[in-house]
Amino acid sequence: MENNIKGKVVAITGASSGIGEATAVMLAAHGAKVVLAARRQDRLDKLVNHIKATGGDATYLVTDIKERGNLLKLVDMACNMHGRLDVMINNAGIARLSRMDEVEVTDWEEMIDVNIKGTLYGIAAALPVFKQQGSGHIINIISTSGIKIVPLQGVYAGTKNAIRTIAEALRQESGGLYRVTGISPGFVNTELTDYIEDEATRTAIKEKASQIAISPNSIAAAVVYAISQPDNVDVGDIVIRPCAQD
Repeated sequence: MENNIKGKVVAITGASSGIGEATAVMLAAHGAKVVLAARRQDRLDKLVNHIKATGGDATYLVTDIKERGNLLKLVDMACNMHGRLDVMINNAGIARLSRMDEVEVTDWEEMIDVNIKGTLYGIAAALPVFKQQGSGHIINIISTSGIKIVPLQGVYAGTKNAIRTIAEALRQESGGLYRVTGISPGFVNTELTDYIEDEATRTAIKEKASQIAISPNSIAAAVVYAISQPDNVDVGDIVIRPCAQD
């Protein structure tokens, strides 16, 4: 497995915590050259120093994925430093949960900007490089929320299903030129729920997550598995949830 990852250049958005952080550490341990993106410079700096201290190859760029130019700079940096980009992991995302009749339009727009447009900006930045190289791999971190639709998650689930649909079209259009993988985590022990504004909803979800949530390392291991496959093997959709999750 390691030989199929070693030396690959991998860009990861949302890398400062949770799934992104775990994925960066695990891929670097397998010999990948990770190029990390997030908004929190202090977290990125600490993570890159940790990876380097353990013998890994890592760099970062403070990135707001709502700005297309930031993703272009990220890909440019990867190519300038390493001569190529092998994998783009679109991991950054936000959850703003509420009833539809509460009409939280600002929250809806923010999820569209980050979860849909931000992912599209990552894809758009990587594809020209992949076409020129004749190879590449897009990995989108999606959610089980787009598989089982429940109250409070209508727009959030909609943004995740939009990416699932877009990625399938991309896979078919690629004609085998590049690989496309979607990974849908269930309850994972991350900071995602910390940003739910409604206190009652946040408390209820955090309580359930504390009982059944799995480690971000479980998701990172799935990313490692997908990347490690031979170049002619496309791992499509992976669903990873706690055994106890409904």
